[in-house]
Amino acid sequence: MTDSSTDPVDRFLDAARDETAELPFRLTGVMFQYYVVCERELWFLSRDVEIDRDTPSIVRGSDVDDSAYSDKRRDVRVDGIIAIDVLDSGEILEVKPSSSMTEPARLQLLFYLWYLDRVTGVEKTGVLAHPTEKRRETIELTPETSAEVESAIRGIREVVTAESPPPAEEKPVCDSCAYHDFCWSC
Repeated sequence: MTDSSTDPVDRFLDAARDETAELPFRLTGVMFQYYVVCERELWFLSRDVEIDRDTPSIVRGSDVDDSAYSDKRRDVRVDGIIAIDVLDSGEILEVKPSSSMTEPARLQLLFYLWYLDRVTGVEKTGVLAHPTEKRRETIELTPETSAEVESAIRGIREVVTAESPPPAEEKPVCDSCAYHDFCWSC
């Protein structure tokens, strides 16, 4: 059990629910992805280190996201904190070009569902879609997945408030990472 006055989850929720309060730290859906894939990448993102948006993997992901379900979804921004795609059915959609990184995408979508539920009181179901593979997975917020999101929030806060980035660690995704050259030169 954590002390609610110092627990990052409680502090974030209190501030997000109060329009006049300043958030204690920034959280975005992408941060949840990076937290799973590479904490060093997350630390760079938290410092606004810009990446090369023209890398093949970024361009491919953007192209798939822009074209998939374009006639069946609308973009919605919530509280200036999350940007989600809502299908005509009301489900929250997260589109990824490949299922090779399902866990990071799943956690990102769970954060959106958690935020909607805990901050706005709106319960939704999510759809994780990989259109190039013609795959869709329904994602639901449960007590277990809520706890997973809250654990990730605490972990993300720990990474982004650190004085220096976590040490570089060679991973299979490094070669296609937009931060690759920057990361390994620091």
